[in-house]
Amino acid sequence: MAEVVKRAFKYRFHPTPEQAAELERTFGCVRKVYNLALEARTAAWQRGERVNYNATSAMLTEWKRGEDLAYLGEVSSVPLQQSLRHLQTAFASFWAKRARYPRFKSRKKSRPSAEYTRSGFRWSDGKLTLAKMSEPLDIVWSRQLPSDPSSVTVSRDAARRWFVSLLCEDPTVGSLPRTGQVVGIDAGLTHLLTLSSGEKITNPHHERADRARLAKAQRNLSRKEKGSANRAKARRKVARVHARIADRRRDYLHKITTRLVRENQTLVIEDLTVRNMIRNRSLARAISDAAWSNFRSMLEYKAGWYGREVVAIDRWYPSSKLCSACGVLRNKMPLEVRGWVCGCGVRHDRDVNAAKNILAAGLAVTVCGDGVRPQRNPPGGQSSVKQKPDPRAWGSRIFMAGTMSSCNPDRKEQPCGQLHRAPGCHKRRS
Repeated sequence: MAEVVKRAFKYRFHPTPEQAAELERTFGCVRKVYNLALEARTAAWQRGERVNYNATSAMLTEWKRGEDLAYLGEVSSVPLQQSLRHLQTAFASFWAKRARYPRFKSRKKSRPSAEYTRSGFRWSDGKLTLAKMSEPLDIVWSRQLPSDPSSVTVSRDAARRWFVSLLCEDPTVGSLPRTGQVVGIDAGLTHLLTLSSGEKITNPHHERADRARLAKAQRNLSRKEKGSANRAKARRKVARVHARIADRRRDYLHKITTRLVRENQTLVIEDLTVRNMIRNRSLARAISDAAWSNFRSMLEYKAGWYGREVVAIDRWYPSSKLCSACGVLRNKMPLEVRGWVCGCGVRHDRDVNAAKNILAAGLAVTVCGDGVRPQRNPPGGQSSVKQKPDPRAWGSRIFMAGTMSSCNPDRKEQPCGQLHRAPGCHKRRS
């Protein structure tokens, strides 16, 4: 039986002037309550006290009774309470060392949003009506909801577009039939992705395609006087160009990740540190446009939906410098070298060879628990990702990179997986 998961379905909507004004007030009150609660919790922490969600909820009641913050009672109380819960979640992530200390929300930089739970909206006959509103939202329905929503989040982006996200239980998402297919994925810039099967997925360069339009909009913005209405209009034009780029990139990544998850059972990728890689000024724009982090996040949560497995190998694994045929590791491999010939006579495409090595390393981890960082000069000239018997070795003994105890020729077990072909191999960790 398929497991029921919760999915958020996002739609655009066009509010009336009255609804837009109400949402604007709600956004401001949500931001104000969040900042006040963060300030109170920070001051209490400096005094050695600890304030939880219940204490901030009691503070919210007192704030509404004061003259200065009486306007907090004019909007729905549900988004205000949800902002306190979001702050509690932020502190929980900070204490668990998963995130840094919570920061104050900015009126100009933070994305305005408000979350409504089941008591803060009415869902009837496919129409959504939020609290403090008399009319339903004019939503552009692009697809039907699988069930009634349990929570609703309203937001507005920098391009002044309004969105509503509805969280629903989706029974249609479940485990796909097992395919048995495995694939190694190498992320790049010339081609967005290169698969171990030899397929190369084109990098559309969405930012490069709209670079002239973006530059023109930014030049117009720079000529406007700060604080003027014309500058605000020019800023929205720049935001619309950025939104167009982001939407096209997101749509492309969704299509690619969905296809990869449906076709393959196991997907092996590299654990790239994109945050450090974009410090390279020569490649920062291209790396940001490729959106490798977004690709990985989409791949992981979709694999969780459909019962697939995603394996991330070590970021320092020399996938490009390692020969996928004989296992010899080269000392250097500059970025301008897109193809090379190994000493064994095999001609390699740099990206395809890297994808094959990534696949072999990922399977070595899942099958035998092997490491994915071979020595630079492995014994016998082979690494652990290429474990066929070497005629130069002693008998049928298999030489691997520092993991000699992983394969014991004295034992009589059968081969343990696709990587190990010689008899006597077993699954014991080194």
